[in-house]
Amino acid sequence: MTQKKALITGITGQDGSFLAEFLLNKGYEVHGIVRHVALEDPIHRLWRIHHLLDQIHLHSASMESFPSLFRVVEHILPGECYHLAAQSYVGYSFEDEFSTVNTNLNGTHFILSTLKELAPQCKFYFAATSEMFGLAQETPQRETTAFHPRSPYGVSKVAGYYLTQHYREAYKIFASCGIAYNHESERRGFEYVSRKITSTVARIKMGLANELRLGNTSARRDWGYAPEYVRAMWLMLQQSEPDDFVIASGETHSVQEFVELAFQAAGLNWQDWVKQDERLYRPSEGLELRGDATKAHTILGWHHDVSFEQLVRIMVDADYQRLEEQGELIN
Repeated sequence: MTQKKALITGITGQDGSFLAEFLLNKGYEVHGIVRHVALEDPIHRLWRIHHLLDQIHLHSASMESFPSLFRVVEHILPGECYHLAAQSYVGYSFEDEFSTVNTNLNGTHFILSTLKELAPQCKFYFAATSEMFGLAQETPQRETTAFHPRSPYGVSKVAGYYLTQHYREAYKIFASCGIAYNHESERRGFEYVSRKITSTVARIKMGLANELRLGNTSARRDWGYAPEYVRAMWLMLQQSEPDDFVIASGETHSVQEFVELAFQAAGLNWQDWVKQDERLYRPSEGLELRGDATKAHTILGWHHDVSFEQLVRIMVDADYQRLEEQGELIN
């Protein structure tokens, strides 16, 4: 039996690292696209996949360069491609709308066009997002809910979503979209509010910080655990036909709830440490984003098991352990 080959764009990110682990455990030959600068600074830029470097194949390319992507795909000829690479931090997308839209849309277009020319039988996964719904007209949102993005990031993903559908319909590419709601983990970037909270709580517990500044703590999110969401990505590409799926927990919690649970996990009173900062508010905030993953449950057999409370504790414990290990190294 021929070993399956998978190509992951964004392999150095949270989802990419968990997906690489998942696919290796399934017996795949795993390839990932990284920027050349990451190969020159592996300690800082490849930290999420450092433990996998002897098991995966990394290729230097840029999502903004069609020729570099063409060269990589021509060399690999993958059977599955998971397109996770994007400028995905919503707050930053307001600061630099042009690079967000250009990188996210062009990158998707380049990789789809490359696969059409070189590996038309390759199954393609597009990482869509709940941010596409934005000012949602209904709650919960499902695959048929109209899009109304409220951020440049959301706008770029709506465009990528329709481009993926276009390639599916016009060129018969097996292309599926996963509309994933917020999913967090101990590998989440520090710029995201979830990791900002848990890492700061750990620093306060260690005596390394004395406050946590946050914007709108009443904002609500549908939060899940990232390793469970990458399993849904894989399941989509194992189906006989391509399709689009909402991947979500189906429940929402406020940032305030996240804060209280994080401090509780550390044995601290949140009221002693949290300060509101209006400068951290988003220019525009969507309505309640809560996903209905019934279709994924029914067709993919996908379910999530890690609760919101467990997720917060996993992240706080991991950040505290990380700081303890760093302290031991210094001492």
